[in-house]
Amino acid sequence: MPALKSGANALSNQTKTISRQLVLSLDKKTNPQAAKMLAGVPLFAGLKGKQIKSVASAFARERSYNAGEVIEKEGDSGVAFYLITNGSVEVRKGEKMVAKLGRGQFFGEMALIDKQPRSATVVSAESGTKALVMPVWNFRAAVQTDPTVAMGVMKELARRLRETTNALSE
Repeated sequence: MPALKSGANALSNQTKTISRQLVLSLDKKTNPQAAKMLAGVPLFAGLKGKQIKSVASAFARERSYNAGEVIEKEGDSGVAFYLITNGSVEVRKGEKMVAKLGRGQFFGEMALIDKQPRSATVVSAESGTKALVMPVWNFRAAVQTDPTVAMGVMKELARRLRETTNALSE
């Protein structure tokens, strides 16, 4: 029995080592396209190069959508942020289109901060629409790795809130 137990421990240690190596290689992977586009996203405007790269590495994958495909549905729980890399989407509140977004624009940013339901439905406006997808848990991991990322995001949220407050008081 001791030989079996030590073999299992060795296998467990080997698995842990492989897992650590995989995590390290994923941490070092940065999507250069995402980093460049994120620099233009107002939510991340206050971040510096290293912080932008940290957030860019939180994107899990790029997804493609067909025309008319629902990407997010109003009322569903929000668990991802999307950065459009190709094509366009329509943002709808009920049956009314409230915005059309294209390359370099984004949606789902509030999902990174709160756990509230989606405030609108987002539908692909054309075939071949692509978006980089960042799950909220990847964003949170980036923030835990570099808390200054959170400060940059909070500064932008505070700026937006101040701007909205000023607009409402005029």
